[in-house]
Amino acid sequence: MDRRLRSILKELIQAKKALTSKFIANINQVTPRTTQEDIKKLNQQLLSHGASIQSIKGRGYHLHIEDEQLFRHFLTTALYENKDQKQIPNTPDQRVRYIIQKLLLTMDYLKLEDLADEMYISKATIQNDMKLVREHLSNFYLDIRVKPNYGIRIIGEEIKIRFCMAEYLIQRGSDSSGDMYDGFIRLPKEQTDFIKHTIIARLDEQDMTLSDIAIQNLFIHIAIAVLRIQNGHPVDNEANPKQEVNRTKEYRVAEKIVEDIEEELGVTFPPTETSYIALHLLGTKILTAADTGENQDIESLLDPVIYELVIAMLNRIELEMHLNIRHDRELMINLGLHLKPAMNRYKYGMNIRNPMLESIKKNYQLAFQAAVHAGVVIEKHTEIAIDENEIAYLALHIGAAMERQKLKQGPKRCLIVCASGMGTSQLIYYRLKSKFDGKMDIAGTTEYYRLSTYPLEDIDFIITTIPIHEDLGIPIVEVNAIISKEDLQHISSYIAGTSSNVIQNYLQEDYLFLNQSFPAKEDILEFMIRKIESDDRKRTRFLESIYEREKIAPTAFGNLVAIPHPLTPQSQQTFISIATLTEPISWTAEKTVQFVLLLSVKKNSIEDLQPLYEMISKLIEHPESLQKLIQITDKGSFMSMLETIERL
Repeated sequence: MDRRLRSILKELIQAKKALTSKFIANINQVTPRTTQEDIKKLNQQLLSHGASIQSIKGRGYHLHIEDEQLFRHFLTTALYENKDQKQIPNTPDQRVRYIIQKLLLTMDYLKLEDLADEMYISKATIQNDMKLVREHLSNFYLDIRVKPNYGIRIIGEEIKIRFCMAEYLIQRGSDSSGDMYDGFIRLPKEQTDFIKHTIIARLDEQDMTLSDIAIQNLFIHIAIAVLRIQNGHPVDNEANPKQEVNRTKEYRVAEKIVEDIEEELGVTFPPTETSYIALHLLGTKILTAADTGENQDIESLLDPVIYELVIAMLNRIELEMHLNIRHDRELMINLGLHLKPAMNRYKYGMNIRNPMLESIKKNYQLAFQAAVHAGVVIEKHTEIAIDENEIAYLALHIGAAMERQKLKQGPKRCLIVCASGMGTSQLIYYRLKSKFDGKMDIAGTTEYYRLSTYPLEDIDFIITTIPIHEDLGIPIVEVNAIISKEDLQHISSYIAGTSSNVIQNYLQEDYLFLNQSFPAKEDILEFMIRKIESDDRKRTRFLESIYEREKIAPTAFGNLVAIPHPLTPQSQQTFISIATLTEPISWTAEKTVQFVLLLSVKKNSIEDLQPLYEMISKLIEHPESLQKLIQITDKGSFMSMLETIERL
C-alpha cells in the first residue's frame, strides 16, 4: 500500500465523522479527483479484509468495519508493512525528504534527471524541490555542490552530516527498540543489538542513568558513526572538542563503549568519535536525588551562571504570562539540571531529537508558549538559539509546574456586584454559598458604584447582575438577579475552568474572514493584521512579533491548522481572528495550512486563558469538524459551528 493510501486510511480510522474528498486531498496535497481514484483503490483492498469505505451523500467518506478481527489483522500487514519496501514519494515534502535521504546515503554525485525518473516527476518539478532541499540542509550548515555532467552532492562538516542523518534517516517518534531503518538505512540486527547492549551495560557498570529517549539518541549517534566509519567517513580529528571533555567520567565510559564496539564489529574509532560520544553522555544524563541533594538550597545546588539564567527565564515567563510559577522550587531545580547538559550540547553543535515534539505542541500549548519565552532569554544571555526540540523539553518542566500550581490553589475567590439592594445581594450570596461551598470563596458583596474603590488584589473573578464594561483586569461572570439553573451551570463551568463562552468572549465577526485566497502565509498574515489594526506603526510591530515567534518554532500544528501569535503581547484586549482558505498554503516545508487562527493576548494580561487553549486544541483534534468549518461561507453558521465544537 503506497503512502497516499495509508495516509487516507489513517485519517478515516481516526475520524469520528465522514471526511470530504477535498479535505483528504488537501492533507495529501493532491486534487479531489485524484483522491476519489485513491478511495476506489483503497476500497478494493479493504473489501476482502473486513471493512469498506462508504460514500455518504453531502457528507463525504466513512470507514465501515464489518469484521474487527479481520480488519485489525489487515492493518498489521498493510498499514505498518515493512519500511524497507520502496515507495514512491507523492508530495513535495516526501520528495524533499527522499532527495536528502538519497544524497546522504550516496554521498556522491547524483543526477537530477535520475532522481526525477525515480520519482516520476518532471525536471522542472525537481528543480523547484531543490530550493526546499537547500533550505532544509542549511539548518545543518550543509549545502549542495553542483558539478556539470556529474550532478549534485551534499557538502559540509562530517559531524553536521551525521546530525542531518539522525534527522532524515531515522523515523521521528519511533520506539526505542533500536531498529534503525526508514526505507533507506539498515545495519545488521546483530550489530544494532550489540551496540544497544553495550551502551546499557557500560552505563550500569558506572551507575549512570539516562532516559529511554537519551539512550535511543545515543544509540542512533553510535550506529551512524559505525556506518560512516565503515564507509570511510570518520569525524575530522581537527574538530575534536577534547580538553575538558576528555577529563570527565563520561569520557571514560565512552572509551569503554568504543573499545567494545571496535573489538566486536572490527572498526576503528578515531579519538574524536569517542569525544562526541562523551558529549552525548554529558548532554543527556539524569541527575538523581543523591546528586541534587534534596535539602540543599537552590543557589548552592546549581551552577551560579545557570541559576541566574533560570531566574531570568522565570521572571520573563511571569512578566509575559502570569502563570504564578516563578517561585516553584522543583521547577527551578529541574530547569537548572536540564540546562547544564543542554548548554554542553549546544556548545559543540549537537542536535537532539524530541520524539514528543508534535504532541507537546498540540496538547501543552500554554506551557510551550512559556517555553518559547524561556528560549528567548536563553538566546539573550548565552547567544545560543535553541530549537523547538529543546523548547518542547522545557515545556514539559513548565507544564508540570503549572499542574502543581493547580493542586496548591484553594477555592477561587469571587466578589458579588448587585444593583438591586441588600435583600437581593444576600439572596445571591447564600444561594451561591450553599451551592458552591468549598469550591468557591465569596469575599463579599458590593454595589456597582462602590466597585472602583473595592480592593480586587485577592479576587479571582466577579459575579454581577448588571453589565460591567470597564476593564477590571479579572474575569466577569454576568448572571440574573434571581439566580437560574443556567446561571449556576455557567458559574460551575467557570470554576471548573471549562467556560462555555470562549468564542463569544474572544472572536468578533468582524475578525472572521472566510474563503480567502492567498498564495503564501505572509500574504494571509498581512491581510489579517491590516483588517485588525489600522495604525501602520502598530501593524508593522504586530507582524514583526509574529514572525519572531514563527522563527523560534512554527505554529502550524497539523490537520491544516496554524495558530500564529506575537512573541510579545501587542494588543489592548485578548482576541482571536480566524481566516479559512479556499486552497491550502505552505506554512513550513513540512506542513500545509487552510485554517488560520490568529491569537493576540492582551498586554499585561492576568486572565486565565486555559479554556481558550482547550478550545483551540479541540479544533486541532477534530478534523471532521474542522473540514466543515473550512467549507462554511456564512459567518453566522460558522460561529454556530464553533459553539458546537466547543461543547464536544
